[in-house]
Amino acid sequence: MAEIRTVGLIGGGVIGSAWAARLLINGKDVALYDPAPDIGQRISRVLDNALRAYRRMTLAPVSVRGTLTLADSVEEAVLHADFVQESGPEEIGVKRLLMQEISRHARPEAIIASSSSGLLPSTMQEGMQYPERLIVGHPFNPVYLIPLVEIVGGRQTSAETRTRAGEFYRDIGMHPLVLRKEIAAFLSDRLMEALWRESLYLLRDDVATADELDQAIAYGPGLRWAFMGSFLTFRIAGGEGGMRHFMSQFGPSLKWPWTRFDGPDLTDELLDKIILQSDDQAAGRTITELEQMRDDSIVAVLQGLRVNDNAAGKVLAAYEEKLYRISHDPDACGSDSPDMDQPLCMHSGAVPPEWVDYNRHMTESSYLRAMGDASDALFRLVGIDEAYHESGYSYFTVETHLVNVSEAVAGERFHFTTQILDLDEKRLHVFHSMYRTRDGGLMATGEQMLLHVSTRESRAFPVREPVMSRLREIHAGHSRLARPENAGRHVGIVRKRP
Repeated sequence: MAEIRTVGLIGGGVIGSAWAARLLINGKDVALYDPAPDIGQRISRVLDNALRAYRRMTLAPVSVRGTLTLADSVEEAVLHADFVQESGPEEIGVKRLLMQEISRHARPEAIIASSSSGLLPSTMQEGMQYPERLIVGHPFNPVYLIPLVEIVGGRQTSAETRTRAGEFYRDIGMHPLVLRKEIAAFLSDRLMEALWRESLYLLRDDVATADELDQAIAYGPGLRWAFMGSFLTFRIAGGEGGMRHFMSQFGPSLKWPWTRFDGPDLTDELLDKIILQSDDQAAGRTITELEQMRDDSIVAVLQGLRVNDNAAGKVLAAYEEKLYRISHDPDACGSDSPDMDQPLCMHSGAVPPEWVDYNRHMTESSYLRAMGDASDALFRLVGIDEAYHESGYSYFTVETHLVNVSEAVAGERFHFTTQILDLDEKRLHVFHSMYRTRDGGLMATGEQMLLHVSTRESRAFPVREPVMSRLREIHAGHSRLARPENAGRHVGIVRKRP
């Protein structure tokens, strides 16, 4: 499918502004319409939150690579869009009118998606032009972090629209879940609603407080739910007998009167109780503070899942690989195609605020991290990617020498050149030079010795083909270059002889 570059957003509330952040970070140009007078400030705040979270979540370079245009009308927002994401009020009358207006102005081939959390797309298709291009693309808050998006088609939605929408969402780091059937509230919200109804009964009847009910999830099943749902959980609970044993033991309990699935009446008394206990939970923290606490927790879970290559962690790992691939800035290096007879310029970026210390200068650990990113860029060039790692091979750093030449502050753009100094079947000796992009000044150098290993056998192992041939090709060109001045330096005070 043709690449989706421009996205029209209708609505910039909690969901719409988070869509904007995810899209802008992923290099999509966004035209957003929302009549609120403070929409610019709102987007800026959410984008700051998103960047902060991404930089805590991934080692890959992250920046705003798309452009934002604040449109003055629905027509202006969608006129040139390849994809439209509507995040207006959750009222079917409003949604239907919006879809009719969007479809009049958007190009016929543009996909139109609604962020609705439960309304049927078939109902929204009524009166639309080209209704076959409408889907529900239901995200989860915060949209810029949670990967799940439920794709729901209506009666007139084409299979091509579902497929193209899934590819687009996957391209911006999400996990599209295409529903087999159109059903009100879709899948996740129906499951959450059942839990919510039971929680309200337990709170109403003073069985537990709001905080106790949240603890019952957060400290127990919620940790499992980050990577498995009820079915896999209960299968494991059945032991060697699996789900059959579990159902034989616990299936009859489904008939017991434990839970109540009809929601309680939302009386003023119950509402007051909910609000009071919710205020107690917040403990005076602002929405921004709570959002950042939430984001930090999600990031930690996602990072843990990535390390274990499980569930949403797999999505993050694949997305991180893409971020590394697109992080190269050809303007910093003068070419998008590296010259194998010169030090390679493949990695560039900007110093994020969290890389600086109390002196407002880049920390030593951050220099090492940046050097590691430069090594990763070399690895990707020669074919050491996720598939290579999954086959059981990788390079491990065994020695590093770092020289700080000049100071770097937050926001400073930089780029690296990388030279292969030596190479054999198991060892790789590389030299990195880090330059200030604005004036070409040298910021730091780093020398590394890397050992190729079999991760399955935990021992040094010869480099596999075709990686070795690619490394030899680069080394052949680099061996004719002058040796860098700092190469082979050691730590110590040089003393003059008396």
